[in-house]
Amino acid sequence: MATHVCARRRHRSSSHLKPTIVLIFLDNGFKRLVESPRSCDFFLVFFKLGSQKSWIMFFSGEPSTRKKVDLGGRSSKERDRSKLLEQARIERENRQRVRLETQSAIKLQKVFRGRKIIAVERQEIRKQFCTVYGEFGESANVNAFKESSKYLPQVLFFFQLKDRTDLQRLAGVCRILHRCLFESGSLVALFSTGDSLPNLHIVELRIKKLCLLCLQAVHYYREYISKELLEPVTERSLSDNVAILLLQTVLTLSDKNAPWAGMVIDFLYKKRLFSIFRDLLQTVSSSLGHYGGTSCLEHALVSLTLRHVEEGQSSISLESWSFATQILSFPLIFQRFSYLRQVFISKGIWAFSIRQLASSLQDFVKLLPTNTSVQFPANVCLLGNLLEISGSALRVQECPWELAVYFASISRCLIEELPPAYRTFSEDSVEAPEVMMDEEGPPVTEKSLEDQLLYASKGDILKHMVRLAFSDALKAPGMRVGPPSVREAEAIGEVCMFLHATLLFTPSTEVFTSLAYSTRIVSHLWSYIERCHAAHEWPIVKLQGKNAIEQHPISDVDGMLLPLLVFCPAYSFMLFSIDNEEFYEQQKPLRLEDIKLLVLILKEALWQILWVLPIKSATGNASAVVKYETSHEGFSIKYLKHMVSKSTSRLLQQLQDWNSRRQFMSPQAFNAREAMDEIFFSQVEKENSRAYDLLVQAPFLIPFTHRVRIYTTQLSSAKEQYNVPSLFPRMRIRVRRDRIVEDAFAALNTLPEEALQGLIRVTFVNEFGVEEAGVDGGGLFKDFMESITKAAFDIQYGLFKETPDHLLYPNPASHMVHDEHLQYFMFLGKILGKAMFEGILVDIPFATFFLSKLKKKHNFLHDLSSLDPELYRSLLFLKHYEEDWTQLGLYFVIENNEYGEQVEEELIPGGKDIQVSKDNVIKYIHHVANYRLNKQIRQQSSHFLRGFQQLIQTKWIDMFNEHELQLLISGSLEGLNVDDLRLNANYSGGYSENHPVIDMFWEIIKTLDSGLQQKFLKFVTGCSRGPLLGFKYLEPQFCIQRAAPEDVSDDMLDRLPTSATCMNLLKLPPYKRKDILKAKLLYAITADAGFDLS
Repeated sequence: MATHVCARRRHRSSSHLKPTIVLIFLDNGFKRLVESPRSCDFFLVFFKLGSQKSWIMFFSGEPSTRKKVDLGGRSSKERDRSKLLEQARIERENRQRVRLETQSAIKLQKVFRGRKIIAVERQEIRKQFCTVYGEFGESANVNAFKESSKYLPQVLFFFQLKDRTDLQRLAGVCRILHRCLFESGSLVALFSTGDSLPNLHIVELRIKKLCLLCLQAVHYYREYISKELLEPVTERSLSDNVAILLLQTVLTLSDKNAPWAGMVIDFLYKKRLFSIFRDLLQTVSSSLGHYGGTSCLEHALVSLTLRHVEEGQSSISLESWSFATQILSFPLIFQRFSYLRQVFISKGIWAFSIRQLASSLQDFVKLLPTNTSVQFPANVCLLGNLLEISGSALRVQECPWELAVYFASISRCLIEELPPAYRTFSEDSVEAPEVMMDEEGPPVTEKSLEDQLLYASKGDILKHMVRLAFSDALKAPGMRVGPPSVREAEAIGEVCMFLHATLLFTPSTEVFTSLAYSTRIVSHLWSYIERCHAAHEWPIVKLQGKNAIEQHPISDVDGMLLPLLVFCPAYSFMLFSIDNEEFYEQQKPLRLEDIKLLVLILKEALWQILWVLPIKSATGNASAVVKYETSHEGFSIKYLKHMVSKSTSRLLQQLQDWNSRRQFMSPQAFNAREAMDEIFFSQVEKENSRAYDLLVQAPFLIPFTHRVRIYTTQLSSAKEQYNVPSLFPRMRIRVRRDRIVEDAFAALNTLPEEALQGLIRVTFVNEFGVEEAGVDGGGLFKDFMESITKAAFDIQYGLFKETPDHLLYPNPASHMVHDEHLQYFMFLGKILGKAMFEGILVDIPFATFFLSKLKKKHNFLHDLSSLDPELYRSLLFLKHYEEDWTQLGLYFVIENNEYGEQVEEELIPGGKDIQVSKDNVIKYIHHVANYRLNKQIRQQSSHFLRGFQQLIQTKWIDMFNEHELQLLISGSLEGLNVDDLRLNANYSGGYSENHPVIDMFWEIIKTLDSGLQQKFLKFVTGCSRGPLLGFKYLEPQFCIQRAAPEDVSDDMLDRLPTSATCMNLLKLPPYKRKDILKAKLLYAITADAGFDLS
């Protein structure tokens, strides 16, 4: 073959590139076309076929002449190799698939043929059986159950559940069995041949299968025989009732005296014995109320359970088909089946079930059966059944302590898995049990299940769990004083965790009431805490269960968590309910010396949790984080620290309040030593710092003076924001001194919040209708604030009343005095807020129980002694009354007598028909205290608070308790500190610190009584109280100015001292004699001449 190639080359030098064309001439045709040239743009092929003389043209079809390159760097041989390997793999897999399909088809055919043959054989064997023994086996005799007899093997072979006639034949076998057993008297003899013992292996196999067939038959036909299952076992029913006959056969063949009993029970257990019974119970549950006595079903269940318990003591591993998972999770099992309840504890079923569940704490919830209905989740039913029965079980004196610990662990794990609908109580109710008057149980659809869950708050369970957890059996010999043993710590830890967990689904009031009055939990836990502290050793308990892996102890604080988790809220609750005599005199439940040590321990624990150890910010979204942990991660270490920090902080605040009422330890004992330095204080001022978070959650750890500095800083920053003239113009008001409340109410009550926070200037009008002299630079406003508070909060005005100690609180009958009484309370809240906002101290001694309303807190019994001492003593008398209650004739009602009008109100719905007795007297006492201290003044307090919060933010005063808040309002009661005032005084006009007139002046001020000193302070500053932090923080600083030249005549010195309260300035003439200076000064400060005196 000759080839002619012509090419036209590309001219690269030209700006217009021309394509390269290749012409290929093939003389004698071609068998295959070689690879086209890559250097040309396209090519044409011409060839001749045979003897043809003309050329035939062939176009390559490829316009590009660019060479194709394999970027993978592989040759064509390599590509062919990979394709070959891939193809080989695919073919190998196809052959394997065909082979498996063939083998599967052979097996299916084999099984099908086998079943077909068996079905044919069943028919044949059934015919032989009917021929030999009759249609239903009625011709069988006593030898039918011998090893050599074909009677029983044939029945076991051909029996089919779906065949109703086979059911009759199975019932016939059971009747003959019972008849032959009655005749022979021995179950073993029934299966023996002569005197020789039977082949136990063969007999055992037959009995296992017969028992299983009986149970399966009852289960399969349970809908048809449901009524028969509820009938009691009698001789007559044994012959007529198929259900009783089959179940009794199982009980007979598994008799504990038979040599094969253990093997049969174990076999039935593994064949889902209790799953079968659960289905049977579910079938008959709707008809239980129509039958009395013990049904054959319940009898069989109890009997087989007892035998299983006896045989299964050596192996207590939990399975999904166990009694504990299948039967104990059945809804209301003990309410529906009384016989089971009777023997459940006495026969050891409770102990066996508790040990079995405890063996699989990690995952036993996953083994529970599917829920029978939405109203009855299996895990909730298991928890309810255990709570209902365990109170009686724990009451038994011989109950081992470890069973109480196991029960606590199991219950806690079940509570962790409660559906959200059942966890109806918030964290606040867990650590703040003072909200106690309106609590209700969880809104469960089924009332009976709700009642079951509330068993957790009953005194029976709590009392005996605490008794067992703190029993002497747990203490090692000689260790009642030393550190706790490991098992003692584990027992106490698990019980504490259970007690805390119960608060998530039961009313906290009921739990803490049971703990306070049915147990000595506070004393027990304090003894444990005291021993750990003395030994400097806190055993760390790792909780067993689903979340055990998540527990990573990192310090001794973790050892404190579990005991403090219950101790703090329990003791806190008791402090709400005990009276002053019990706390201070009887020193119950803890001695005052113990409380001093307790404060030290709690303070250190709280400082470690909030400051030393990392923890989520208490002011951010911590609550949302913890709720997520509670519902998804269980009781993790982070969750426990969060809850302990809150309850510990609350308890320390309460102890601080008790110490404020009657001091039994230094107030500084509540401060953390580390929180006193300036470095810590500098961090507290930053709102996003960890120190600020500590201030919010545990303010008492920081000294009072530091908190006041923070408070004043916050006020200064707020005033700078609102005292901008361009934004908020200066407000001017004109008030009459004799109508100051009404005029101020008309002028200020309708002002918006921003205007109230801005500058307000006052002009006074005296009793003659003439404006008083003086320009308000701040001093007139101070005088206005003192005057209006003195008039409005006067008890003669009718809005406030006073306690026997002359402390003010809202008048419950204010509506009878003023038509707009609630608007006036809101206005007075604004007035008090404005005074605090401007840093003006006002002399208003509020009752502590009213100040608690400014902090949105609840009042309790011990606060009643301040309001009504006589009522308080009467309630204490009732608390300890031991005589006949019917003689008192008390009901849940209370009488109000205001301004001669007597009204009777019910303390609770239907209270007029509920008589007070020994059982409900504590409830009555707290309802009376709640009515007097909270309910009666609720409207007035809420309106006062609403006005107060327009100027004072809640976070500003949350760092102070009620007694400290009174100091913020009125200043210190210690009187004028003359030395401090002199140290921070300035002088002008020719006076100096060592000037003779100044020396005489300070000597005179020191000799004045406290009343005159307060009048002097009001004369020069506009307020009778000094700054809380001392006169160093008085702005502007106190200054004494010479009001005349030194050489002035005596006639010119006859004038009185004057003041400019807006500048805290005293204008003092240079008097020559001390007696004249004193007389002039006293006349000036006692004249009460307002701003007209000059």
